[in-house]
Amino acid sequence: MGKIVAVTGNEACAEALKQINPDVCAAYPITPATDLMQRFAGFVSDGKIDTEMVLVESEHSAMSACIGAAAAGGRVATATSSQGLALMWEMLYIAAGTRLPIIMPLVNRALSAPLNIHGDHSDGMGARDTGWIQIYSENAQEAYDNTIQAFRIAEHLDIRLPAMVCLDGFIVSHSIERVEYIDDADVKNFVGKFKAVNPLLDLDNPKSYGPLILTDMYHEYKRAQHEVMTKVPGIALEVAAEFEKMTGRKYGLFETYRLEDAEIAIVVMSSAAGTTKDIIDQYRDKGVKAGLLKPRMFRPFPYVEIADALKHLKAIAVLDRADSFGGYGPLFSEITGSVMSMDTKPPMINKIFGLGGRDYLPNQAEQVLDELVKIAETGKVETIKEYLGVRE
Repeated sequence: MGKIVAVTGNEACAEALKQINPDVCAAYPITPATDLMQRFAGFVSDGKIDTEMVLVESEHSAMSACIGAAAAGGRVATATSSQGLALMWEMLYIAAGTRLPIIMPLVNRALSAPLNIHGDHSDGMGARDTGWIQIYSENAQEAYDNTIQAFRIAEHLDIRLPAMVCLDGFIVSHSIERVEYIDDADVKNFVGKFKAVNPLLDLDNPKSYGPLILTDMYHEYKRAQHEVMTKVPGIALEVAAEFEKMTGRKYGLFETYRLEDAEIAIVVMSSAAGTTKDIIDQYRDKGVKAGLLKPRMFRPFPYVEIADALKHLKAIAVLDRADSFGGYGPLFSEITGSVMSMDTKPPMINKIFGLGGRDYLPNQAEQVLDELVKIAETGKVETIKEYLGVRE
């Protein structure tokens, strides 16, 4: 195995990209992903890798250049956050619809207005229906591991779809943690050589990209795109099993914590899961059978598997670090979709937390668990959607 280091999430992702050495990286700096791309660009300028680093005038241009390079037949990566992802909007659909396996660490950050540079999931959730695979990370180790696995998943010949590897802005991207790096040679062997599919630069076999498809075939094309997405979970689990053999680190479509015999549970993604696990331990010591489910793969969403993991519970709280104004949180809506397929449907509540980087505190997890205990006892929900830690 490799070495143990103390690095930030951004450093860990940059190291993963360096070890993989993509053919092209087009990028435009935006907080809090700037540091990630700056470090990667440093590897290029120092001659440690031979990636073609394309500096562009906007995030829209960055994704456009990535699409061009991927269509030409190259292994391609970039990174972004927040408004940068929003500016890429139309190009995200084109990358997915053209089946180009671009890898993009997304350092999750709030969207304007008002202007805020800190971490929440508004950007990733806003892009959830663009056709990109989305994998969320709890800490720097997971961000590093997920970036490496994302190349194998996205580039699989049965998949060939772009993938975002999400990590919380500042909370993970700029915090120093213990991370175990894998040896360069092992990473290269695990990811393998890139196999171009229908490359534009294969001049002996001409092809065209981006054709006009009207009512005669567009509907069928989008169904086919969905069918490709349904293959992703199986491939992701195969890749994870191989990754575990190499590193000893286990990954699934989601993680469960003390959930098997739990009566109540919190569903939450990314860095907030760590704090929640600590409070669950404290409640277990008090005799409260609490557990946690942490989604890792948000797109495609593993409805059936999550329903099976939650089916025995008496009450569930879903915590969203993003809002859907006038509706419930996006993660809550997906979990509700899973639960609706179950014979028994436990009461559910939705908590919006941590918007714009607001701290998620232990007492907030305690507040949620106390409410779940009461719901489990009475079967009654007073309010479905509430905001944690908000000033009145």
